[in-house]
Amino acid sequence: MLSVIIPIYNVQDYLARCIDSVLAQTYTDLEIILVDDGSLDTSGDICDEYDIDHRNIRVIHKVNGGLSDARNAGLEVAQGKYVTFIDGDDYVHPRFVEELMRTIEQTSAQIAACTWQELKDGDTPHEVNLEKASCKIFSQEEAINTVFYQGELNHSACSRIFEKQLFDDLRFTEGVLYEDLAIIYPLLRKVEKVALLKAPMYYYMHRTGSILTTMSLRRTHVLDHLEELEQQVSSEDPQYLPAVRSRHLSACFNMLRLMPARDPKWQPTKQRVWDYIKKMRSSCIKDRNVRFKNKIAILLSYFGVNALTFIINKK
Repeated sequence: MLSVIIPIYNVQDYLARCIDSVLAQTYTDLEIILVDDGSLDTSGDICDEYDIDHRNIRVIHKVNGGLSDARNAGLEVAQGKYVTFIDGDDYVHPRFVEELMRTIEQTSAQIAACTWQELKDGDTPHEVNLEKASCKIFSQEEAINTVFYQGELNHSACSRIFEKQLFDDLRFTEGVLYEDLAIIYPLLRKVEKVALLKAPMYYYMHRTGSILTTMSLRRTHVLDHLEELEQQVSSEDPQYLPAVRSRHLSACFNMLRLMPARDPKWQPTKQRVWDYIKKMRSSCIKDRNVRFKNKIAILLSYFGVNALTFIINKK
């Protein structure tokens, strides 16, 4: 019924906990696909050990191609009606699958998501009261707007279960960062409903040294995705343009916060985001759906890029 795809790269210290959390699910009609993306540590050996002992585990060893490539490799062989993605250093609550599958049955949603807990090494997840967890249903339009206005739904591919047929003609863009942001819009355009179960059952590990905690020029991929999305939305669904522009503006503010202030290699990116901020700040500050912290940053931007950068880096 459900294919669990776990992309794996050099996560030997976390991998057993991840796989064990899936094996411990109260919902058992699932296959587990471990995609070893050319790991240089013992992650591949750990996968093989689990494969020996568990009939519902399948292991793929492949040349390193990145997170998107690993997820796509899993999608190619997945046999379930539904699919979920769990990163190899994350893990999930024992009732993660059961509760989201029940949510799908009760709501007829094509995507069911839960909230998550962000953890660091040594942290223990807080208890989840599933009996008091509420569920919110989003139409397609509400889901798209909520994702790009950065509301209750985010753009992550993790912490949710999808109807697998949504991926029949879609794959994650390979060789880029923020691959979830690149695929979420075409996915949402295929659905009628998205359900959000307000229960933090996905445990996201915030690891020092991971890709998204390391600053590199690859982080500018988020700007590329959003520029392409603006062009697409302008021609196909202009009603979503304000939401996408709000998300783009937020990415620009975040890049200003993260970029090394005096490193010359970052100057073209600094100019790129500053030009976009100046272009969009007037319309975005009038948009009642733009989140409050963005509006504060917009107001600060009128004091100039250096003042804005100084203040947001003090936060």
